[in-house]
Amino acid sequence: MWRRPRVVLWAAASVVGLAFLIGLEIISRHYGTPGPITTQAREVIFPPKSGTVLYAAMTLMLVTLPWRQRFIAVGAAVGIDLVFWLVRRLADAPTMFGNGALIVTLACAVIAVTRRTGRERVLLLKGVGLALLLVAGRKTGYTWLDITAQTRPMVLDQYVATADHALGNPSWVAGQIVRATGSVGAHVLEWVYIQLAVGAVVVALYQLRRVAAERRFPTHHLVRTFLVIGLLGPAVYMIYPVVGPIFAYGADGGRWALADLWPNTPAPLGTPQAMIFDGTTPRNCMPSLHTAWATAIFIHSRKGPRALRFLGAFWLVATLGATLGFGYHYGADILAGVVFTATIEMALRAYDRGWDRRGMLLAGFGTAVFTALLLSYRFLSQELAALPWLCGPLLVLATASVVYGAVRTVRLWDRETPAASVPAPRREAQPELV
Repeated sequence: MWRRPRVVLWAAASVVGLAFLIGLEIISRHYGTPGPITTQAREVIFPPKSGTVLYAAMTLMLVTLPWRQRFIAVGAAVGIDLVFWLVRRLADAPTMFGNGALIVTLACAVIAVTRRTGRERVLLLKGVGLALLLVAGRKTGYTWLDITAQTRPMVLDQYVATADHALGNPSWVAGQIVRATGSVGAHVLEWVYIQLAVGAVVVALYQLRRVAAERRFPTHHLVRTFLVIGLLGPAVYMIYPVVGPIFAYGADGGRWALADLWPNTPAPLGTPQAMIFDGTTPRNCMPSLHTAWATAIFIHSRKGPRALRFLGAFWLVATLGATLGFGYHYGADILAGVVFTATIEMALRAYDRGWDRRGMLLAGFGTAVFTALLLSYRFLSQELAALPWLCGPLLVLATASVVYGAVRTVRLWDRETPAASVPAPRREAQPELV
């Protein structure tokens, strides 16, 4: 009987998710751009925007299969991509890999429905769903960015830039440091920033490494946090549109920029106000979702081996360096992104523990701090800038309080959960899934 509420919950979540995608598709068409469903369907045949993401998604699906079938799936995906590459070369069309990975993932969904039964079918469908959700989440994010640019003509960069004086203008400082490192440092940071999914997949694969053997997914893993961050983050963009220092105060803003100041001269203090910006630049700064995702990678790598912990720390530091050093975000965005992730993590973990009271209270506290940060940036930016030695540490302390609370609560949970209370997974003979 305990399974029935969970089935109803998942069914309701699926219906809401599908309705959300359809609604986003309709809104996108209204503004003259294809929505997430259309762009994803096109990638079955046409060159994908990111083949890396499609192969990363397929890799997550492969954790549900035995090794023999993993090799078959990867071989099929590579073979299909080679055929597509050859045809596009002969037709002098743009080349890009990834179609094979998407086709194999969809084929596994068909196999699960037509050739599998019982737990094997459910497990494979969960893997396919996880892979497609990862891809759909990325497409949904791109669609949201287009919508923010077209529906939010006014941006709040002057408020955030003013508040950033309380933190010492970290984007300007980091921009000069990245410039001093030359092309090598910039290329490394750019690769980490663009290939965020690579670090996420490495950590997720470690967490899901026993799925095929135990025939069940772990209760909580990185992909869940990633998806929730990607779902909730763009909603804040609509409420708090910010384009970033490289656009509002740099050369990339063109005629819309206030001045070409970044990273040489910090934004001047004055009376901030909302400013109009172009209809193409995404308003995707507050909070920094790259920071949020990198923080999630760092959190989920902590219980892995030393190499994985090093990877998580490196990915977080490099992402922070890129987001600030390339002028994509203000320091205030970074603090908001960290609080955003810690709050989501605690809410998900509290749900896994049956809506644990301490976890939910901490999630509520994180929500309050996140809201307070955004309100202070908007309505107290001049006061923050006027007292940097007081307000800067207070902003950092508020962020640290959420992080400390999350770490302390998780450690308490780990001590309170004896190994005997965790049901051992059923280890049945693994059938050959052909």
